[in-house]
Amino acid sequence: MPENSFFPITNWSEDDKPREKLMLKGKSVLSDAELIAILIGSGSRNESAVDLSKRILGSVNNNLNALGKLSISQLTNFKGIGEAKAISIIAALELGRRRRAEDAVELTKITSSKTIFEIMQPIIGELPHEEFWIVYLNNSNKVISKSQLSKGGITGTLVDVRLVFKTALEMGATGLILCHNHPSGTLIPSDADKQITRKLKLAGDSLEIKVLDHLIVTETSYFSFVDEGIF
Repeated sequence: MPENSFFPITNWSEDDKPREKLMLKGKSVLSDAELIAILIGSGSRNESAVDLSKRILGSVNNNLNALGKLSISQLTNFKGIGEAKAISIIAALELGRRRRAEDAVELTKITSSKTIFEIMQPIIGELPHEEFWIVYLNNSNKVISKSQLSKGGITGTLVDVRLVFKTALEMGATGLILCHNHPSGTLIPSDADKQITRKLKLAGDSLEIKVLDHLIVTETSYFSFVDEGIF
């Protein structure tokens, strides 16, 4: 094949296509040119999106800060870059600039069952129906995320064990805390509460994701399985 011949991205292997590469291997393995290629979507008739991105980066000595200072008119001077693509590049780099300017969000560290109650009571403590929530933690016991798993009637709620750990694995969580409310105000765990706790704890042990506690939350108080020695 001649050295200057054009080889479109559609003919590349799945591992080399920028979008597919990101999905398969993660964002960190992509080059700057590949990330920009995802933004612009396509190149020109004679140049792939990646090659076009390399050429744009080369014009600013591969410096992203310098790239972020280019105007729409400067970017549209490159064949294959119209206003829409130029705006996409500028918008993405501006988001990156704003991200750097912001302070990192301090994650809440769980030090006791009371900390969990203080987080979850405003969310589920006064609801007229029962909801089951999961609080996902990293290996420093800091909250990565919290999400509603299910919502039920006054008599109970259904819990999908597979969904709990699928989400935990996607988030890279190493621990989780189960939470649900009792609209009746009772702090006595039911047999079903104990059963689902054991089921989730057993599933977590097999995946090395620890179920650290299960809280029953009411409007004014809470019940911790760990504090009460049920775990």
